[in-house]
Amino acid sequence: MELKARNKTGSVAVADRHGELIGLLRMNGAGLATATIATNKVFTSSRLRQPSGDLGRAAAEGGWDVHYHGDARYLGWEGGAPVFYQGACVGSVAVSGLSGEEDFEIAQIGVTAILKSLD
Repeated sequence: MELKARNKTGSVAVADRHGELIGLLRMNGAGLATATIATNKVFTSSRLRQPSGDLGRAAAEGGWDVHYHGDARYLGWEGGAPVFYQGACVGSVAVSGLSGEEDFEIAQIGVTAILKSLD
């Protein structure tokens, strides 16, 4: 696992295309909140079919509240990455516990692993 290879801790979440949780791993030593944050990032990424950080940037640039969608699970922090297969979003991967940039980078590694398993 990439987090372990980097000697870091955190949580990793995987969701289906609807944002429903398929799997969640919180590593030993990871903060309790990382599990909830990863779950919300993965929900956001699947539902919007875009990286979770895109929502945060759009909200900041547009001056509207992230909770505009009416669901408190939407989260605009970096770290959620959608999985596109044959032109369709089939789910997403999210990481929490590091910087947003590192979370997203590791989530992308997860996306690549999923895509390799589908081919």
